[in-house]
Amino acid sequence: MSKKIKIESPKILSDLERANFNDIFYKDEPELINCTITNSQVDHEVIDRVVFSKVIFKNSTFINSTFMNIDMTDVVFDNCNLSNTCFLEGIIHRVEFKDCKLLGLDLSKANLGNVLFTNCDLNMSNLSDARLKQVGFENSSLRSANFFDSTMNKVRLDRCDLNDVDFTQTPLKGIDISTCTFEKINVSIESLAGCEVSPNQAIGFSRLLGIKIKE
Repeated sequence: MSKKIKIESPKILSDLERANFNDIFYKDEPELINCTITNSQVDHEVIDRVVFSKVIFKNSTFINSTFMNIDMTDVVFDNCNLSNTCFLEGIIHRVEFKDCKLLGLDLSKANLGNVLFTNCDLNMSNLSDARLKQVGFENSSLRSANFFDSTMNKVRLDRCDLNDVDFTQTPLKGIDISTCTFEKINVSIESLAGCEVSPNQAIGFSRLLGIKIKE
């Protein structure tokens, strides 16, 4: 059994101020700190180098928006829709996504540390060239997600749908996918070295080696 991967939770104050996302446009620097945002709708916005620190977002949408070089620390997204939103080259630390729709979310070249995705739709999300350390995906769908050439260190994949995920050029040593489901997956034999799989998955991967298993 794999050693439990510890993921630090966001460190957020209990008495956050209520705020409106549009407040960010009236600040000298684009930032939201020590606040809670509820029922906000942010669509097709483009903001560079925004900072979110100690913020809770609830029931909010950020569809088709671009936050290049975002810096997020101690943030929670609860029941939010971030479909087709871009966090390219972002720094994302101690962040939780709970019950979120993250269809097509772009996290390419991002640096993720102590990040947890729970009950999320990450189908067609892009994590290529990303660096993931102490990151968990729990009971989430990652169908057709892209992890091309990413770095995964202490990453947990638990009860996730990994169908057609691209792990090309991404070493999976120490990654346990035994509780996950998929019909096909894009991965090389070299990348599978040290990966933990279920017996049925091992039979499927044996085809990559050209091995025929007799019953």
